[in-house]
Amino acid sequence: MSTRRQTITLYRNLLREAEKLPAYNFRMYAVRKIRDTFRANQTINDFKEIDRQVASGKNNLELIRRQVIIGHLYTSEKLVIEQKKTLRPSDD
Repeated sequence: MSTRRQTITLYRNLLREAEKLPAYNFRMYAVRKIRDTFRANQTINDFKEIDRQVASGKNNLELIRRQVIIGHLYTSEKLVIEQKKTLRPSDD
């Protein structure tokens, strides 16, 4: 598997798992952190450093998966910001 394809797959898997986090603040932090980290590391050309970053990403993916499981064990009410907006019919 090429390094580029492997990295893109890891990126998508990380985002997909982060979206499963039940707590809004953790979910938004994880998505933002993943995007920022990949954006900051996109200019790395050293293959050893790329391998280190990919290994770190895989460890983080497993950590997020564990957090998703734990988060679903202890659910709480959704925040106001997470509630879907419903349009009220206008009174004409």
